[in-house]
Amino acid sequence: MAAGLAALLRALAVWVLFIVAESAQGALRRSLLAAQTQLAAKEVGVLIGAGIIFALTWAGWRWLGVRRGSAALAVGGLWTSLTVAFDVGLGRWLGSSWSAVASDYDPRQGGFLLLGLAAMTVTPWIVWRLRGPVHPVDTPQGGLPRNAVK
Repeated sequence: MAAGLAALLRALAVWVLFIVAESAQGALRRSLLAAQTQLAAKEVGVLIGAGIIFALTWAGWRWLGVRRGSAALAVGGLWTSLTVAFDVGLGRWLGSSWSAVASDYDPRQGGFLLLGLAAMTVTPWIVWRLRGPVHPVDTPQGGLPRNAVK
């Protein structure tokens, strides 16, 4: 039970890094680019965001401690669910209408978040396939790999 909670907390910590990085990327995009280029910037932003997610997942892979493909998909599903809840909640809190929030997910309206969410969902599985499972001896109960720099 404690190991499961520790794994959940590690997945949440990595997700917080995603949200901070993605929020900073979005804020920079909106402040630096003209309104006429926002659609193209959103398209590029999805690719940049997927790259950020992949890089952070790759860098934190051993710390995440994912041992099975099903666990990798579960982590991706958790991240995706949290991101949708965060995005919808923040949009509504900032005063966006339901239709404005939904438009971010509709490619016909210039919304590309579904592509980003799809990438987020499968990224842990892709990294699991590329790097392989983390073995129990690699991640002691303290959470850091045995050979990690402290």
